[in-house]
Amino acid sequence: MAELWQWGLVPLAYLLGSVSSAVVVCRVMGLPDPRTEGSKNPGATNVLRIGGKKAAAIALFGDVIKGYLPVLLVLALQSPPAVVASVGLAAFLGHLFPVFFGFQGGKGVATALGVFAAFSWQVGLALLATWLAMAALSRISSLSALTASVLAPFYVWWLSGNSAMTVSAALMSLLLVWRHKGNIQRLLAGEESRIGRK
Repeated sequence: MAELWQWGLVPLAYLLGSVSSAVVVCRVMGLPDPRTEGSKNPGATNVLRIGGKKAAAIALFGDVIKGYLPVLLVLALQSPPAVVASVGLAAFLGHLFPVFFGFQGGKGVATALGVFAAFSWQVGLALLATWLAMAALSRISSLSALTASVLAPFYVWWLSGNSAMTVSAALMSLLLVWRHKGNIQRLLAGEESRIGRK
């Protein structure tokens, strides 16, 4: 049985995930609040839209690393899979529903990638390759993210064989699809924007 204190890292992971990289970067760089400008989504894609490539890259890195680091920490502590899976899910939920920012979070793609990559670097590479392949074929970022999200639990199971992490990945996958419901509606209507086009 895991040491009780290790379970205390779960709420800490949520708090770390609650630090909205997009909002922080925009405030520091004097940019408009991403929750009120552009698509009104506090994520790297919207930061790119309102602040440019540098701001978007920093926000993207922040979103990935806040999913990656807490999972890496509990793995280094040799925590059992249930703790590792819970910490990853908590960091992801923090991004979606950040306590520090009125529970108005992003869609979670980058943070989920950080969690999955920490679960297994092979999973991270598989998801990145899936996104790039779909983006090359469709030129639609949201479709690429949705494809990778749906495949994530299968990759985690196939490459790690861990049931607890697979369940965590499945829950994140469902939430990722739910957060993209607007994109799905536009995809079905043929109205979703393509990469490189206004």
